[in-house]
Amino acid sequence: MNPILTDLDAQVTKSTTVMASAVALIRGISARIAAAIAAALANGATAEELAPVQAEADALSASADELAAAVSENTPSAPPAAKK
Repeated sequence: MNPILTDLDAQVTKSTTVMASAVALIRGISARIAAAIAAALANGATAEELAPVQAEADALSASADELAAAVSENTPSAPPAAKK
């Protein structure tokens, strides 16, 4: 394979891995916020009181979904197998 393409492929792989890690991190934060909201509700907080927190959690989740979609859309499919 051409060295330029090899370098590009390595960079795409590295970037895709980093972005996938970011998605996992964001989703993990979002899940922790959701758990905190559920605990607050169970302890007597109202949905109205937690609405600003829920809005931020929803925005964070949407950002993770957008990033995941971008990673998926920009991840090259496996190259066809070389003919022998």
